[in-house]
Amino acid sequence: MILGDYLPFWNKLTEKQKEKLLQKTREVTFEKGTLVHSGDDCIGFLLVTGGQLRAFMISDEGRELTLYRLLDRDICLFSGPCMIKNIQFDVTVEAEEDSHVLMIPSQVYKELMEESAAASNFTNELMASRFSEVMWLMDQVMNKKMDGRIAAFLLEEGELHDTNELSITHEQIAHHLGTAREVVTRMLRMFQAEHLVKITRGSVELLDEKGLKLLAADSLR
Repeated sequence: MILGDYLPFWNKLTEKQKEKLLQKTREVTFEKGTLVHSGDDCIGFLLVTGGQLRAFMISDEGRELTLYRLLDRDICLFSGPCMIKNIQFDVTVEAEEDSHVLMIPSQVYKELMEESAAASNFTNELMASRFSEVMWLMDQVMNKKMDGRIAAFLLEEGELHDTNELSITHEQIAHHLGTAREVVTRMLRMFQAEHLVKITRGSVELLDEKGLKLLAADSLR
């Protein structure tokens, strides 16, 4: 287990702090579809070493909205809300793929932040970065048309999985974007009529990436 490869402040820790982290950190595997964190759970500080996690919020009506994905070498703070003061909203984290993580217990990391200015500064910078991502997403939700958001999402999925044939349902797209399945279906049918995509059961094939990019870029209200 090489924590130094994942924690930028590792070399600024004392030998005692390093040894404590190495002793307390666990390697955990989550199967695809596993709920990693939900609600008030405070499982700890997660460092992704393989796979893919999804952080999302759930509205009172049960509608989901993806906040961001966590890939190899990414770090999840919201799985340990008790470590950070004044977090007032619930984030759910699930494994989108079979995933491997290093888990630092909440109390251990909280004590480290109190002892190490380098760890505290890194955590604050990471938190600010995550909130910036969330604010960008809110701007997309409020100021961009749904067709542009769907086009941008499809392109992102294609790049993420390095393919033009996406194994994804209309329901899954709706969960990511915080909208209704019927809206996604209607938009995808429009895309298909314009030869941007080809829809089959459980999948969407990207036929015209240039056209999708134009739609994503020019869809501001």
